[in-house]
Amino acid sequence: MAQAGRKAEAESERTCIVTRAVRAPSGMLRFVVGPDDTVFPDLKRKLPGRGVWVSAEALLVAEAVKRNLFAKAFKAKVQVSAHLVEEIDGLLEREVLQSLSICNKAGLVTAGSAKVEKVLAAGRVAALVHATDGGADGIRKMGQAVMRSLGEAAARVPRIVLFASSQLDLALGRSNVIHAALKSGAASEVFLERCRRLAHYRGGIGGISSHGWPGISGSDASGDPVIAGADDRNQRGGGPDHCHEDRPERGSGANVMTSGQGPGIETI
Repeated sequence: MAQAGRKAEAESERTCIVTRAVRAPSGMLRFVVGPDDTVFPDLKRKLPGRGVWVSAEALLVAEAVKRNLFAKAFKAKVQVSAHLVEEIDGLLEREVLQSLSICNKAGLVTAGSAKVEKVLAAGRVAALVHATDGGADGIRKMGQAVMRSLGEAAARVPRIVLFASSQLDLALGRSNVIHAALKSGAASEVFLERCRRLAHYRGGIGGISSHGWPGISGSDASGDPVIAGADDRNQRGGGPDHCHEDRPERGSGANVMTSGQGPGIETI
């Protein structure tokens, strides 16, 4: 009975305090009030006490803070961090990187251009991960390798462009990670779902937030994937490919970002 009750609660819908839209909890963020009357996010949706909900987008969290909606929803005088939007982003980002580390420990991650291409040739790739400071040529070559190996099925392989190489280095316990491939597995599915959640929070599906954070964008006029590095948002090709010696100071590729903004999740 208790298990059935928890399942029903998990599947029930919640109302966003900003938009008043009713959605499943999986697409929202829960907030609770701590002992010091401070509002903080309950990302796992497990903490006791009354919670209020905001659709999981940075812009809406910012609006809730600006309009003092947390105090209205809790019907109490509460303290809200002026940096709540960024703090949530950091928590979501940490979850994704921890998940990538778990994938690596499970033997599901292959890093390095040459090794990734071998994995692609074997056709056993669930997703590709590219550093935001990686070069466009390297990303393009990976895309071509996927097309050669998988043909039309390549369109279903997501490309994750959310983290700098230094962040990937720490998550994978190695240096200079620019390209990586994920094999299929339960841990990989968790990682991809968390990537989608982070990308959605930063920009919303199909959009880019005013913070300049990435979303999930479409393709350019030629049908090629639209991806750019975080430090080179209006150009493709700004950054390293697969070794430090190859790292140009700025990119020189054509601008194909329809939004003119940063990286996110794309499918080839």
